[in-house]
Amino acid sequence: MNTRDQSGPVPAGNTPAELRVVSGQLPARQELPAVGASIPTPGVALAGARVPGSPTLPEWDPNSLTLVMSKMASEMFNAPPVPAESPSSVLATPASLGGVPGQNTVPSQGAVPATGAVPATGAVPATGSGSPLGSGAPAAPVSSGSPFAAAPSFDRLADFGQHPAASDLHLSSYSFPLLDDSVAAPAARPADPVAVKPENGRPANPQPATASPPGAQPAVDGPLSPSFSSAYQLDPKVDLPLRSLGGSAFDPHAIRREFPILEERVHGRRLVWLDNAATTQKPRAVIDRISTFYERENSNIHRAAHTLAARASDAYESARETTRRFLNAPSVKDLIFVRGATEGINLVAQSWGRRNVAAGDEIVITWLEHHANIVPWQMLCAEKGAVLRVAPVDDSGQIILSEYEKLLGPKTRLVSLPQVSNALGTVTPARQMIEIAHRHGALVLVDGAQAVSHMRADVQALDCDFYVFSGHKVFAPTGIGVVYGRSELLDAMPPWQGGGNMIQDVTFERATYQPAPARFEAGTGNIADAVGLGAALDWLMRVGVENVGRYEHELLDYATAQLPSVPGLTIIGTAPDKAGVVSFILAGQKTEEVGGMLDREGIAVRSGHHCAQPILRRFGLEATVRASFAPYNLFEDVDALVSALHRIQAGRGTR
Repeated sequence: MNTRDQSGPVPAGNTPAELRVVSGQLPARQELPAVGASIPTPGVALAGARVPGSPTLPEWDPNSLTLVMSKMASEMFNAPPVPAESPSSVLATPASLGGVPGQNTVPSQGAVPATGAVPATGAVPATGSGSPLGSGAPAAPVSSGSPFAAAPSFDRLADFGQHPAASDLHLSSYSFPLLDDSVAAPAARPADPVAVKPENGRPANPQPATASPPGAQPAVDGPLSPSFSSAYQLDPKVDLPLRSLGGSAFDPHAIRREFPILEERVHGRRLVWLDNAATTQKPRAVIDRISTFYERENSNIHRAAHTLAARASDAYESARETTRRFLNAPSVKDLIFVRGATEGINLVAQSWGRRNVAAGDEIVITWLEHHANIVPWQMLCAEKGAVLRVAPVDDSGQIILSEYEKLLGPKTRLVSLPQVSNALGTVTPARQMIEIAHRHGALVLVDGAQAVSHMRADVQALDCDFYVFSGHKVFAPTGIGVVYGRSELLDAMPPWQGGGNMIQDVTFERATYQPAPARFEAGTGNIADAVGLGAALDWLMRVGVENVGRYEHELLDYATAQLPSVPGLTIIGTAPDKAGVVSFILAGQKTEEVGGMLDREGIAVRSGHHCAQPILRRFGLEATVRASFAPYNLFEDVDALVSALHRIQAGRGTR
């Protein structure tokens, strides 16, 4: 099964059948596009149709999809036959679901299109004569014993092995519509209001979805209801992402339901979590995976012969492999588990820095740094007699590249820079800065703590030498993080801590150490939270990092447009390229008091210096209020923030 987007025309007559899983519910959604999705596994839940040309295309994990689809197909084809007279023996078609023959009816609530081969136990007929659905003809009842004898119902398909992609999948029915290029799409009707957005990115239909009972069929109006109108008409000739399992709607409501803590009430209010730059909340997939580890796998790892040690070791190293895929690192040997980005930077400073930085050498950082990317280098420079140099930023909060390059020279040993500023949200031109540093013979460390939840972190595309991030910024537990280092660098670096897993052999006279990454993982690691990190990264890859980034940009644009309506509010950091972070101050209000008043409204933001005092002082400030977004945030969260700030400035405080 090819799950990557395809390009180029589809050869005439080559229109593969499409295995599709269909359930009945298609509620309207406040966010766009409006495709129902209530399955706790988002990569599967969000499969379906999209507005052609929509910016919210997904990133699919082919391994997850292959596993899920092969399991569902196997269950389907191995189901017992149903008598031909049974109503359920009629093959569900687009027409029977309220669509039209040949038209790709919008699937809902976890509909997963799939293309390519199906299990040998039964083949889907090709388009054309002889096919129950050929040329758009309605399906007739088929005889008992045929692979198409039944569209069996399953209340729960959960036992798909250990892969988290398959957890908690709820389905109601199956069908086999075909991609029939010979049937023209019906004339477009006016789009459903749900599928129309004003220029400011605000959804036009603010009414919440009304859930249909499980198994209910979507309401239709003739061949196509408004919900199936032009907004969701898919042309199989040109809409190739759908054919390759790439077409999907992004539904933040479905994602939000995967985070149990968001059901909490704070001071009697719905929790509005806008403190994601400090820490993200955890999806059910991560919570359950950690619970499963402690219930079934808990053991120390490596060098033990018993079963639980093997399970724990496999889970730990599987998380490392997931991290490798997430970062596109060349090898799992290039990845070190640490407590977080702070420990990762200290590891590089102590291990690489002490060996390679000497008196008179220079290290370059930027004004945008978190304290964790300043203090370790200050300590190293003080110890070695090296010089710390700082690249300036302009009044928008963007690095001035021309000034940055002037700082580099033959004495520059290392550049350490953030991919995203935690205080301002500025996205730095990291790839360009790395190229410039390499031209001057310097190595580059990228602090990706604020980037990994918002954008693709591809260490090979960046061509960085080191990359660090913290798990708790990317829907994983606290106390776990990752250092990526180029293999030739890690192999030449001495360990920075001694004992435990990093030891190969010890006598009283000498010790030899394990190769990387084990030599940098002294003692018993944070095993369960490493496993949780793997689950979080798997979850995010199924949702699609690019999807998250695009959606968060919509939220950021909306917030940036609405916040200035608050009297006395000034946004700090206006770089043209930003991640989902907005910092601001309110005239006449102390930031910590603003944070407290917002908390009484159930709104969680961060007030203070954000461990980034130098960049705030660059703007003449000691603190700001910071709101930061995640894929489970809604436009209503921005509205709640803006309304509360209006009340604060009006002197009424909280209601």
